[in-house]
Amino acid sequence: MQATDDMEDVYQQYAQTVYKYLLSLTRDDGLAEELTQETFFQAIRCSDRFDGSCAMSTWLCGIAKNVWRTYCRKHPPHEDIADVPEEQFARPSAESEILQSDERVTLFRRLHELPEPYREIMYLRVFGGLSFREIGEVQGKTENWARVTFYRGREKLRKDLSDHE
Repeated sequence: MQATDDMEDVYQQYAQTVYKYLLSLTRDDGLAEELTQETFFQAIRCSDRFDGSCAMSTWLCGIAKNVWRTYCRKHPPHEDIADVPEEQFARPSAESEILQSDERVTLFRRLHELPEPYREIMYLRVFGGLSFREIGEVQGKTENWARVTFYRGREKLRKDLSDHE
């Protein structure tokens, strides 16, 4: 990477991709924004290590993943009862809750059991809202590869779900 002046151009070009990638990991707008800033700070600190052997977006998303992992180690998940909205205490019937819960758990279990790269592509597309072009950039592949991989992952997920009914 060149001088710091060029970093502004890099930020303008890739900040949205990095943000969406982090949003897919964190599912939290504010945290994704904070980690995006940290990612670019780290990118500036180690810009001499970028050798051009991969796409800039791939390199930045690799840094973002490491920033997120560091954050997760320093901030283990917890939930304060005072932070839970009151409407969550009003429960639907036990029967409907069990059915919905079982369906969601089954879906997420099957999604988690998908082999790579299907699992990550599904996460990036469904939870992160990334376009196929952006997924291709993150993975260092083409947009078409991202489309085909997503389609195959979705079909594999459908087959797994229908086999377990």
